[in-house]
Amino acid sequence: MNYTYMVQCSDGSLYTGWTNDLDKRIRAHNEGHGAKYTRPRRPVKLVYWEEFETKEEAMKREASIKKLTRAQKVRLCSRRDGQSLL
Repeated sequence: MNYTYMVQCSDGSLYTGWTNDLDKRIRAHNEGHGAKYTRPRRPVKLVYWEEFETKEEAMKREASIKKLTRAQKVRLCSRRDGQSLL
């Protein structure tokens, strides 16, 4: 399985990425082995993810999420019960 995900950094910013092992990737971010952007902004908290069959689908979704405004990303992170994961 492949995932597109968003984490909230300690400074409140949002980072979007993709991976084939979500738990391992979040752990890597929090250990300072993740993206250059998240290293100085630890710890990070997983706030959103989607599953995809292929790497290409996950990467395409990552690119589309990165084009959204912050407000649109926050809305995306809202759960179905209306409560935000942020």
